[in-house]
Amino acid sequence: MDLLAAQDIIQAAGVFYSTSVDASGQGRAQVWDRNWVVVDQTPSVGASIGEGDPVLSVLKEDEFSGC
Repeated sequence: MDLLAAQDIIQAAGVFYSTSVDASGQGRAQVWDRNWVVVDQTPSVGASIGEGDPVLSVLKEDEFSGC
């Protein structure tokens, strides 16, 4: 799922502050959310979340080879 869609789902759950991090370890900023793909998340799917809890690990679309 792209980063923008993931953020939309989190916001639909009533949480408006989440963080995304570059899963490659290069520390790149996610300026355009649509060209990043979520490859991992904390907490796991289905867990209760509050403001600031969601952390989405992402890679650029062209780096993602599928899970």
